Amino acid sequence: MPDGVLWLLGNNHLVEENLQRESFARGIGPGRLMFGRGLPYPEHLARLCLADVCLDTVPFNAGATTSDALWVGVPVVTCAGSAFAARMSGSMLHAVGLPDLIARSLEEYEPIPLQLVQTPGRLANARVALAHKGRSIPLFDTDRFRRHVEAAYGEMVRRQRLSLPPSTFSVPINA
Repeated sequence: MPDGVLWLLGNNHLVEENLQRESFARGIGPGRLMFGRGLPYPEHLARLCLADVCLDTVPFNAGATTSDALWVGVPVVTCAGSAFAARMSGSMLHAVGLPDLIARSLEEYEPIPLQLVQTPGRLANARVALAHKGRSIPLFDTDRFRRHVEAAYGEMVRRQRLSLPPSTFSVPINA
């Protein structure tokens, strides 16, 4: 994107200098790479919601950063790998109904953010989808999660008191 900037966490001056030098060598102006410092969580979320798109990393996905981005309504583009740490963002994108932002390879990954910002309405539609579902989706429904964990603990205690062997069980959806 000719007017795009890439925001990165800046906590190492040598890394910042190397990235600036390498981007300049590839024809990317120095103002297009921005380094943000760590902030208290509320300020981090306020800054994060200013981004258009969050680009996930490989071979390990962002995890908490993906959750934060989706929480504030910023779409995330990810490339799913085979390890757990390479599938977290994809799992969250499925949970919020944006599976089209999950690539299966780096070749498939690269065009997704470009299409997202260059196709009229696609970025806005993704943001609207996140805002519309908001915090009511199970991924962000903390109270539902609490009820399910408490129900699971209750079932474990019940089974232990009855001297039943360990076993898999399901928690009722309306727990």
